[in-house]
Amino acid sequence: MFSSISGRYDLFNHLATFGQDFLWRPRALWELQRFRRAPVRRILDFGCGTGALARLLAVRFPESQVVALDFSGAMVRRAKQALGGLTSGPGTRLAVANVGSLPFADGTFDVATSAFVARNLADLAATFAELRRVLRAGGTLLTLEISEPSSERFGRLFHAHFDRAVPLLGRAFDREGPYRYLSESLRAFPPKDRLLRILTAAGFGRTELYPMSLGVVTAYLSEASSGTDARS
Repeated sequence: MFSSISGRYDLFNHLATFGQDFLWRPRALWELQRFRRAPVRRILDFGCGTGALARLLAVRFPESQVVALDFSGAMVRRAKQALGGLTSGPGTRLAVANVGSLPFADGTFDVATSAFVARNLADLAATFAELRRVLRAGGTLLTLEISEPSSERFGRLFHAHFDRAVPLLGRAFDREGPYRYLSESLRAFPPKDRLLRILTAAGFGRTELYPMSLGVVTAYLSEASSGTDARS
């Protein structure tokens, strides 16, 4: 499904969000830098899609290595085109891989990030536990995801757009099915309080939430708790 929409994925998102997606990722990285004061040497961007977040990470952290992966080969190929020269030197490495079983040693990364990936994961608890494994103790997990607005009135407007207008826009792109799936994936995503419990059980401690655009999107920043770390 994701491979089938890779060619128009970015354009669709810009239209469907009225351009707000240009703001969400930079704001999330700004919050990441406020949340984490320690140096950042290696970053894992999982579910990188077309590379929108990986590109910003490479620019924001030019001395760090960014490893971007996705399970869709078509998405990784698009990301490679988008990143261009940023893949040279210590910059960005791209790979096709499954976040449920990461090919990295314990404690490999200082930061792990994702943008609009979490609600697509079949087993959040197992995925967060795997991410905790590859993060150093004190490492940071950034999860940027669509969320339910706190205002009930605005929530009705949001769902009128997200549940109805977005799939119709997808029909104009000849891909209504995948975009109808978006609203279904949000309904299956756990509410914020339950997501925090899942993060805690997976080995994350301090977590801060940063809602954006009246709560339509939330950045979750979580610190990997101290424990056994192969690189401590």
